[in-house]
Amino acid sequence: MTTISFTSRAADLETVGGKGANLARLTRTGFPVPPGFIITTDAYHAFTTENRLQDTIVPAVTGLEADDPIRLESISSEIRAAFSAGQMPSETESAIRMAYRNLGRPAVAVRSSATTEDLPDLSFAGQQDTYLNILGKDPLLNAVINCWSSLWTARAIGYRIRNGINHDEASLAVVVQEMVQSDISGVLFTANPLTGLLSESVIDATFGLGEALVSGQVEPDHFVVDALTGAILNKTVGEKKLSIRGKKTGGLEEIEGRALAQQSLSDCQIKQLAVLGQQVQNEFGSAQDIEWAFSDDNLFLLQSRPVTSLFPVPEVSFDPLLVWISFGAIQGLLEPMTPLGRDTIRYMAAGAGGMFGIKLKPQEVTGLASAGERLWIRVSDFLRHPIGHRPFKSGIAFVEPSVALILNSLPADPRLGIGTGKLRLNTLTRLAHFGLPLLPKLIRNMVWPQKGQAEIDARIEAALASAQVAPAADRFGKLANIVEFINDHIAIAFSLILPQFIPVIGPSMAGLNVLNKFAGENQALALEVTRSLPKNVTMEMDLALWQTATDIRTNDESHRIFTASDASSLAALYLNDDLPLVAQASIEDFMARYGMRGVRELDIGQPRWREEPTPVMQTLKSYLNITAEFAPDILFARGKEEAREATEKLALAARKQRAGWIKERLVQAAARRIRLLMGARESPKFYVIRMMGIARNAILNVGHEFAAVDTINHGEDLFFLRMEELESLARNEINDWKTLIAERRAAYERESRRRQVPRVLVSDGRAFYEGLGAESDNGDLITGSPVSPGSVEGFVQVVFNPNDAQLAPGEILVCPGTDPAWTPLMMAAGGLITEVGGMMTHGSVVAREFGIPAVVGVHQATQRLKSGQRIRLDGTTGTIMVLN
Repeated sequence: MTTISFTSRAADLETVGGKGANLARLTRTGFPVPPGFIITTDAYHAFTTENRLQDTIVPAVTGLEADDPIRLESISSEIRAAFSAGQMPSETESAIRMAYRNLGRPAVAVRSSATTEDLPDLSFAGQQDTYLNILGKDPLLNAVINCWSSLWTARAIGYRIRNGINHDEASLAVVVQEMVQSDISGVLFTANPLTGLLSESVIDATFGLGEALVSGQVEPDHFVVDALTGAILNKTVGEKKLSIRGKKTGGLEEIEGRALAQQSLSDCQIKQLAVLGQQVQNEFGSAQDIEWAFSDDNLFLLQSRPVTSLFPVPEVSFDPLLVWISFGAIQGLLEPMTPLGRDTIRYMAAGAGGMFGIKLKPQEVTGLASAGERLWIRVSDFLRHPIGHRPFKSGIAFVEPSVALILNSLPADPRLGIGTGKLRLNTLTRLAHFGLPLLPKLIRNMVWPQKGQAEIDARIEAALASAQVAPAADRFGKLANIVEFINDHIAIAFSLILPQFIPVIGPSMAGLNVLNKFAGENQALALEVTRSLPKNVTMEMDLALWQTATDIRTNDESHRIFTASDASSLAALYLNDDLPLVAQASIEDFMARYGMRGVRELDIGQPRWREEPTPVMQTLKSYLNITAEFAPDILFARGKEEAREATEKLALAARKQRAGWIKERLVQAAARRIRLLMGARESPKFYVIRMMGIARNAILNVGHEFAAVDTINHGEDLFFLRMEELESLARNEINDWKTLIAERRAAYERESRRRQVPRVLVSDGRAFYEGLGAESDNGDLITGSPVSPGSVEGFVQVVFNPNDAQLAPGEILVCPGTDPAWTPLMMAAGGLITEVGGMMTHGSVVAREFGIPAVVGVHQATQRLKSGQRIRLDGTTGTIMVLN
């Protein structure tokens, strides 16, 4: 089929591309779309086959990089020249001529419609070409060929490469639409593209054809409309010095205008457009970017595509407003999570309700939501609470100051109702149900802190000792037992550990507050007391890895092979049990305790070190370059001494004050609680990760069994199913599991390419990305939140994935955020800068314990700082100075 009409139900994405499919749908629904026809992708393939264009295209684009603009332009010119020299197959030409004759041979607009454009998640806006006011058969045929070749513009090739789209998957249809000789034209966004506000429609308008607007040749009129009420909120009249019109003989002409103060659209037309936009949005179910035109007071809809720049919100609501904060910003996990990873956290949240006497099914947990393949924590309930909103804001400022800054900037909107909620008796009852049993332990740990850490460790080890997935005879029984294990062990993790953890961490945090008060302006002195804390499982892990490196260094055969081999080769040797005996045994000992750790480890769907040990090998190679002076065990011992000296300085300062002997004892007691208890901060997470490690290993094993019988393609595919789907599969219920998993993987991969993730979402569509310093930074000065004192000068190393990085000793690590899998990299670092985080997030705690300066919450740190730059980092003041 070469051509089809706008009314055809055969007009799907594969046949007519995104633009064509949208126009056909709008036409069939009755929207005012100018008549036309679509030249299908079959015609494109016939043309490329007839002229053997793949022989030119394939070798030209193979190995091409998106960040090489000169090469992209050269390749594009080569391919497009081959298209221009091609001959259209006679059958294709005849079909186009007939469709044009049936349309009445009017002047037409000829628009490209690629199969990879105008999608819900990728718009490809402006990637292919449009030709306006084409009149006559031969000019139409030339325009069609030019449209086909525009699939290979430099910008289109680069866009596909950046978004991981195979060039072989791209094809192109051509929309031929009767030309609207518009008096006024422009674009309409059914949501504000700058703020994300879904209740605002934004219109840009100019006289004549819209080409002058989309090509940036005029300053258009700009109108903002309240989509809920129809009220016009804002009008800005642009200069509109130029208009583009269609000539009677075909082609376009530019006309200088004198409409500087003339509003292009009447208020009635503005409201008419806004109503049309809402109707189109309702048809497609998402915000739309619409091109429109008025001709003789008749409104025409020329095309519509999704607004893909908006970050999706979990739930749209204008009254009341709902607010979510990024789970990833709190945990240093900004990448998307697998479906099973998100469900596992949801099950843990449901289980935590038991601590407050609340029985919830995981599906009933409203405090967690998914958007953009990520988890979001709903905090609007806390913000509305008459008492709870104040401690919540204080607490979030401690954990993630950038989020606190954003929350404080939200206006006093009655729909948000900060602090206006009612205090309910059942809330007090539930808090009492949870809190009262903790009081005796809190008091005891304040007085005798030495017992607190030992008790939580004993509770964790006892729970792990009894944790195992029950065996079963077949893969269905095994999968059912895994689901049961997640329900019985992982889902209750919070309710098991938090009642033990809070009485331990609470007194240590109270101790830090005491020291902060006595430290006065010298807050860095209080933070120094937290260096080299004992019983911190993450520190113990890094010291164990350092011991492994020491074992390798002192064995000639092991040291030789680690020096001569790259990390991936060493990983392969380890997995095959082919490393020298000393290295193999020492790494196996490390993996036995810590092999279930990995990057983004809170997502059960992410690989672990024992499966992919390359990052461990990279770190070991880095450790072999560390001199004795900077050996982690030496630094750890030095940190303990610095903590002792800081305590003495604080005690001395307290002793000089009025009632000094009492204050001195308060300082010493506070420091003692910090040293004995704060190391437990990482213990609950380590417990959860070890439990997840048991479940993940079982899921991989049974996944391989399902892959062997072709139920799924790979053992890892099970992580792209949700918990209820695993239960369904365990019951051997029929489903197209492969297709479902492929769709989930595609969504995950698309979200993996997202460059910026908001910190805060509001249910009216607004997304807030800003970190600290976003508004105030200027020049070479960058600011953030100081979390580990000291200053250092060094070279920047920007890292997005620790699995692919090896830090030279002394380099300053700049990354989006950290979790424990980043800690070995930090051992070699001279300083740390992250985009997310606060005083008690992982990277901050580890930086203080290592004694390296750290600044967190830095707005777009990974974009504003470049590898190789020399900077001065001050973790006491939170400033970063670019030196070159």
